[in-house]
Formats: sequence, structure tokens, C-alpha cells
Amino acid sequence: MSKKKKLRVIPIGGLGEIGMNMTLIEYGDDMIVIDCGMSFPADDMLGIDLVIPDITYLLEHVEKLRGVFITHGHEDHIGALPYLMRRVSVPLYATKLTMALIDKKFEEHGLTGIVEEHVVSYGTVVDAGCFSVEFIKTNHSIQDAAAFAIRTPVGMLVHTGDFKVDYTPVYGDPIDLHRFAELGSEGVLALMCDSTNATREGFTMSESTVGRTFDDIFASNTGRRIIVATFASNVDRVQQIVNTAYKFDRKVVVEGRSMVNTISTAVELGYVTVPEGTLIEIDDLKKYEDEKTVLITTGSQGESMAALSRMASGMHRKVRITANDTVVLSSTPIPGNEKAVYKVINELSEKGARVIFQDTHVSGHACSEEIKLIYSLVRPTYSIPVHGEHRHLVAQARIAEQLGIPEENTFIMRVGDVLEFGDNGAAVSEHVTAGSIFVDGLGVGDVGNVVLRDRHNLAENGIMVVAITVDSESREILSGPRIVSRGFIYVKESEEFIDETETMVVEAVHNLVEKKGKADVGALRNAIRDALRDLIWKRMRRNPVILPIIMEI
Repeated sequence: MSKKKKLRVIPIGGLGEIGMNMTLIEYGDDMIVIDCGMSFPADDMLGIDLVIPDITYLLEHVEKLRGVFITHGHEDHIGALPYLMRRVSVPLYATKLTMALIDKKFEEHGLTGIVEEHVVSYGTVVDAGCFSVEFIKTNHSIQDAAAFAIRTPVGMLVHTGDFKVDYTPVYGDPIDLHRFAELGSEGVLALMCDSTNATREGFTMSESTVGRTFDDIFASNTGRRIIVATFASNVDRVQQIVNTAYKFDRKVVVEGRSMVNTISTAVELGYVTVPEGTLIEIDDLKKYEDEKTVLITTGSQGESMAALSRMASGMHRKVRITANDTVVLSSTPIPGNEKAVYKVINELSEKGARVIFQDTHVSGHACSEEIKLIYSLVRPTYSIPVHGEHRHLVAQARIAEQLGIPEENTFIMRVGDVLEFGDNGAAVSEHVTAGSIFVDGLGVGDVGNVVLRDRHNLAENGIMVVAITVDSESREILSGPRIVSRGFIYVKESEEFIDETETMVVEAVHNLVEKKGKADVGALRNAIRDALRDLIWKRMRRNPVILPIIMEI
């Protein structure tokens, strides 16, 4: 008798962490992907450029894959797409602005024209194997965000994506609460809901409220140049800055590669409207008085290479911070970025700039009352909190319990868990390969934990290279030892210690040869390394990486 098929929900990223959102939905011989995001490296990931999900399980079952569906155009939802789509050949579905931002990313990776793309409007239902996926209008801090109603042979899943309830959005319509209510009336098996702000009480403020704050800031800073740093993807925020600048008769410069790319795309598609003559090139700044200009720039999170950071450190080629500047950081520091943000603020302050970093940002994620509203409309049988650290997932689980969902029907999952729905209910049945893949330059996955451990050791203790040349028969030292140190000691100021080190190397080689005769190169390396490790620890209480290089003649 064949094994009865079950609906399987498999988070590949985005649980217990911020970013790297990716979920597989599987039933029988069909599978779809929801989002494919990246995350930025933590401070201890030395040299790593970005982190993407481990898609081993997906590639092992790639013949099942029927489509990739994207909720919106933020990096934590689209950033890993190039690494996925160069390895699979399946249709990609997204709304208009989201697809345009994806296309920019594909262009950078040489994937233009290779991926089968489908631009989808709200209300459209896409068939993908045994699944049908409906795109539903939501609000977020970027336009064209969507939730999904996923109809499966077992029942309906609703995935909110990142969302908030904004009744007065800057652009477009409010979230389609009516459609969520209709889905609830049809019957929803499980709700996968954004948890990012689940720990916050009340409602998230409307994005339109920020516009009034900008009006006040501009009115209070006449006679000064204004620089506003925000997320490149927050096109509504940019629109409000442009609106206020036009109201106060200021010219606008957009600076920072990601900001220029995103805003040019948004303007081209009509998601940002710029009055004629308002936008100028950065090279034209010098033609206008300070009080007649506004710069919209990247770097609100203190990123070292972003435009604002380069301005603050004096490294920007075209903008110099002066005492006549007012700098507005229109974002809240992402957890872990606080130190970098305050470093930039201090550098700006030291140059005399006036810095404003409070009350100029609203979140794009739903707080607890909005999450309650979605639950009340959708009325799911099961709750699957997604998108957030563990504390956020737990906070949403408590909300679900308050609204009458039994504790046993709420699943706080880990990345790689497999949640199965069958005749006897739902349960986590197994765990598949999942985790993080490090991207370093052009290398994908070639830097792992061992390499990172070596980098930490090098960063903390430095390296000592010992080079000698030995006779291939007698093992007599013909030249050397030559000592090279980096990050351990400065050789020119440590001549006495270097002499002692060289003596120790000669003794270690001599003793090994006397004891074993013709010792192999590996044994020589180990003898040198062991002898120097003991000497260095006794003399200096340090533990550098010791790299013996032995040449035979």
C-alpha cells in the first residue's frame, strides 16, 4: 500500500533570526518556494559579504519544484535569488516593483533573460502543480508587498509576508482586510504570520505620519543643508522627503548606489513621483546654496561603505560635512547595528553637523493588535509564527493562544524542521539539512566554520611563519631559519626574542633528526610548531598561528 501523501511546511531560513527568509511547501511530487532572502554577516563572521540559506534539501528534490513566489522586494526576501536561480530552472512570480528590483539583482549577476519571470497583480491566482497561489494586497515599508493564500489538497495556508495595517498609505491602497475575512470564511488550515513586531503592544503608525515630521524638520532648519539617510527600499519614505523638499523649494540629490538603483526603478514604474526640476545630479550641488538642497542617501544603519558613513569619515569624494548641515537618520538601528550607527553620529557631530535620529521613522511590521486583527479575520486552525528571532515567535504564539488557538496547534519551529499535516492533525516529523551558507567574494560555501575559526585565531593572535631549507638526505639545515611575523610581534623591535626563536628551531630539527634519522617533512613541521608553541607561551602568554615552511634540496 502506498504511503499517504502529507502536506509539508519546511522553513529553510527566517526562523530564530532576522533575515534569510525562505520556506518550502511540499505535497507529494510538487513543491513551491516562498521567498529567497539573505542576511548580513554578524560581527564575528570575518570577511563574509553575506549569508544565504542552505538549499541542499531543495536541490535533492529539485524535480518537484514548480515555482518560486516572492512576497516583496527587500533583500531579506530576494537577496539569495541569484544563487538559487542559477541552479534551478523554474518560473518566478512577483508583483511589478518586486520583479523590477529582482531584475536589477539578476543584471548584476549576469542572469538577465535567463529566468522565466511572471509579473503578477493582486487577486491573480497562479497554478503550480497541485498548489494554487493567490496574491493579496498588504502594506509594508516597500510598495507592492503581497500576502499569499496557498490552496493545497489538504487545506489552505495563508502566508502574510512582512506586513502592517496602514489605512492611510503614502501610495496605493490599504491592506485588503476584506479578502483576508473572505479567506477566513472559506476556512484556513494554518496561518504563517510575520512576527517581527509581535513583542510590541498596540498598532504600528501609518507611514504618512512621517511626512508631517519632515515638514517640521524642514521648517526648523531653514538656512541649512539637509541630509536624510534611510533604507534604499523605503520608496514611500523617499516620496515624502521629495514632497517636503518641493514644498520648501529645495533641490533633491539621491546618493548611494542602492538608493539610486531603487529610486530610479520606482520613478520609472510610477511608484515615486518627482516634480519636474526637483531632482539634480550630485555634481550640480555646488550650483545651489545649502538652504536650497536636500540629499537622500544610504547609510542609516552605519554601514561602513555606505554614502553617509563615507561622508561622516571625510572619505566621500563629492560631499563634505560642515557645521551648516542637518543630518536626519530616518530609521531605527537593526539589533546589532547600534554601535556602527552611533559611531557615524559621533563622527557627524564632531564635524559640527546637527544630527536628528528620533521620531523620523515608523516600522513596516505589524504590532500585536494588527496581528490579532489578522488572526481574527483568518481564523486559522493552526498557527505557524514566521519571520523573527525566537522571542518574536514566542510572542506571536502567546497572541494566538489569547485568541483561542490551542497551544498544541501552534508550532514554534526551527530552520529545517518539517511540519506535516495529515488525517491525524499536524506534527513536526523530521529535520532536513538547513542552515547558513557564507558568501565571500565570488566564493559561495567555500568558507565554513573551520575557516572562520582560523580567521578569528589570526585576528586575535597573529601569525608567525618559519622558513628553513634542509638537505633532502641528511636533514641538515642549509639556510634559515627565517622568521616572519604578522599581527604577533614587530620583528625589528624583538631581535632578542627572534634570536631565541631561531635557536629553538635549530634545536628542534637537530633533536628530531638525532632521534629518528631521516624524518619526513610533516614530522619536522610538527616538531618546530610544538617547540615554538611552548616557547612563545612561556615567554609571552600568546598563541599565534605557527606556519613552518620547509624546502628540501
